Amino acid sequence: MVSTRAKIRKTRNALKNYHPKETTTDSDHQLTSSAERIGSNDDLLTEVLHRLPVTSILQYKSVSKHWWWLLGHRSFTLRYDKFLISPGIFVHNKYVPYDVEDRSPPPFRSLDFCPDLNGIKIIQSCNGLLLCCSDRGHARDNKYYVFNPTTKQFAIIPSVPGDDGARKTIRFMGLAFHQTTCTRFKVVCILGGAGIFVIQIYYSETGKWKTTNSSFSEEFYMPFGSGVYWNEAIHWNPFGRNPLYFDLNLEQLKTLPLPLPVQLYLPKYFGESRGHLHMVKTTIHESLIHLTVFEMLGDHSGWVVKYRVDDDDLNGYPGMIRSFPRDRYCGFKVIDIFRGEKEEDTFLLLKFARAIIRYDVLEKSFKWLTNMPTDFEVGRHWRREIHPYIQCLTSF
Repeated sequence: MVSTRAKIRKTRNALKNYHPKETTTDSDHQLTSSAERIGSNDDLLTEVLHRLPVTSILQYKSVSKHWWWLLGHRSFTLRYDKFLISPGIFVHNKYVPYDVEDRSPPPFRSLDFCPDLNGIKIIQSCNGLLLCCSDRGHARDNKYYVFNPTTKQFAIIPSVPGDDGARKTIRFMGLAFHQTTCTRFKVVCILGGAGIFVIQIYYSETGKWKTTNSSFSEEFYMPFGSGVYWNEAIHWNPFGRNPLYFDLNLEQLKTLPLPLPVQLYLPKYFGESRGHLHMVKTTIHESLIHLTVFEMLGDHSGWVVKYRVDDDDLNGYPGMIRSFPRDRYCGFKVIDIFRGEKEEDTFLLLKFARAIIRYDVLEKSFKWLTNMPTDFEVGRHWRREIHPYIQCLTSF
């Protein structure tokens, strides 16, 4: 008679040595073979991965050291970033998606990537990077940062050369960056005092400031506001008869042409989207309001009319056009123009009262997106609080 202990021991040994046969098919072998072939070939792997959303790319960087290197390599990020996907805007540091049904988490909850006792605010968006500075305090104590909200990488910009007096004369700080034409970001600073304005450039590649030979007198001064980087130059919202832009390659100021007839007031909008520089102006003809969207030619030689929005189109949203016995005027502001990959994806972003509304150019339809924060002051500089968000994997 076999003892119970012996039976248990025999059963354990049998289970230990038992290896069930796995049933495999030809399709399983083909899938395994395909996966191994892709995984061992960086070109094939890159071809697959660059089609994934940016959130997946950031997650897959932790798969292995090789994937971390591959997904962070400049050849991959340049290819990925050329699509310049822009899913929304920042309004007073609050993220607003262009699609009301988009439930993905915002790029950040608050601008706390770097400790700053005075808080941090956005002053410019440029092809995926944000130029930020201290939100409160004296101008001479302001700190400046470049922040990538997609990768959470940031850089602290050193102070401009000079003492506190020089930093108090800063009139403008602007960011220049593009994934193909300006892969190492630059910061342009304009300092003014005693009627003369001087331009300095910070090069991230060297980590140093350079004083250019470009300067201009007070008679050419214009309200700089937020700069717009396009076509390797910094542009400012044109005002007056001699608006300027700064050519970064030549380090020279040049005159920006204006569409005719020349109007001596600020355009309704001035900005860039997907490599296109836009200007929006309004005209009133026979008591009818017309919105004209101009696009700058690539050689800076002039403007062409890209879109027109007529009075009847704007009346599709109640209150957009306000009428009085002897006057009509626009009850809205243009805060952004989004150029889609296809023409039918293009839309204008409008601010009406505290609402942010999307207007599709071809469909001539309106869609409410959100309301401005209740603590958002709609003053003369409100446009400086509006910044597009562009997904960008480029490291600096």
